[in-house]
Amino acid sequence: MRGLLNTFLKPAEKQGRKFQNPVETHMAGPSMLPKVLKLYWANKDERVPRKALGPFTTDVRIYARPPVSGLRITWMGHSSLLIEIDGFTVLVDPVWDERASPLAGIGPKRFFPAPVRLDQLPPLDAVLISHDHYDHLGAKTIEELARLTRGGRTRWVTSLGVGRRLEDFGVEAGRIIELDWTYTARTGGDGDELAITALPARHFSGRGVFDRFGTLWSSFVLQGERHKVYYGADSGLWEGFAEIGRKHGPFDLTMLEIGAYNDLWKEIHMGPDGAAEAFAMLGGDGLLMPIHWGLFELAPQGWREPIERMVELADERGIKLWMPEPGVPTEVVKGEEMRVGWWR
Repeated sequence: MRGLLNTFLKPAEKQGRKFQNPVETHMAGPSMLPKVLKLYWANKDERVPRKALGPFTTDVRIYARPPVSGLRITWMGHSSLLIEIDGFTVLVDPVWDERASPLAGIGPKRFFPAPVRLDQLPPLDAVLISHDHYDHLGAKTIEELARLTRGGRTRWVTSLGVGRRLEDFGVEAGRIIELDWTYTARTGGDGDELAITALPARHFSGRGVFDRFGTLWSSFVLQGERHKVYYGADSGLWEGFAEIGRKHGPFDLTMLEIGAYNDLWKEIHMGPDGAAEAFAMLGGDGLLMPIHWGLFELAPQGWREPIERMVELADERGIKLWMPEPGVPTEVVKGEEMRVGWWR
């Protein structure tokens, strides 16, 4: 265990213009391409659903009534979420784009349409962007949200350097708050406040071949008056989860990625086994919500494999899972599991 003077939870470091991971992390290079192609060729699992999923539809009338529990989540698929927490509404890593790709007509395509239009969402206090990868920051989505929120109260909270991406897509510079690791943005006031704290994650950034590590990537704690949730975004398993749990937990709901994993890149994507271990390191309290699965083909595994393995692990280890159907605004009730097997 590291001492107080050697904490994992500290501001991000750079070498030259590149942000560094909180622990040593090996990244895939061009030499790994043949191995990846071989995996895709060899794996005959159903990587893309053969039958159309859904349609999933959000009953937006629900948003006119605040959640009785104080915490309600609408999972839009993958890592896109609408979080209603203690009177505040936050849209997280919104991707309504058809593809998670820089190229029109090429790249990972959505398995199902977004369950609600952006202009049907309730008023947003904040839009939270963890990092600039295409499956977390959709260009067309941001352009439309920028238009819809122009001149309003919405704040855009993101990691260092991502603000310029948002400006490129039309977001007003004065509404953007960039956070370094361990820093906090607050919205509200007079005792009614939401705190959003950026914390380290083990991943990387970039939207092109030559801009890796040029912007920061983060996980986040959202803390309201009564509830606290942890959004893990994208991360490989690392020992810093234990310190996050000790310093910022316990959490009512912990959101951890389970998809797009493989042993070749396990240091930047943890998969379901890593998520189970990370949840335990974070304290194992509350509910675990699997995210980052079920919408895009991003790795050579069957599209159902991540969630089925996660359920298996949860049953073995007594983990309480929280898995709503896409697009359904669902209240989080302390200690109560939510398991909807929509993928079956």
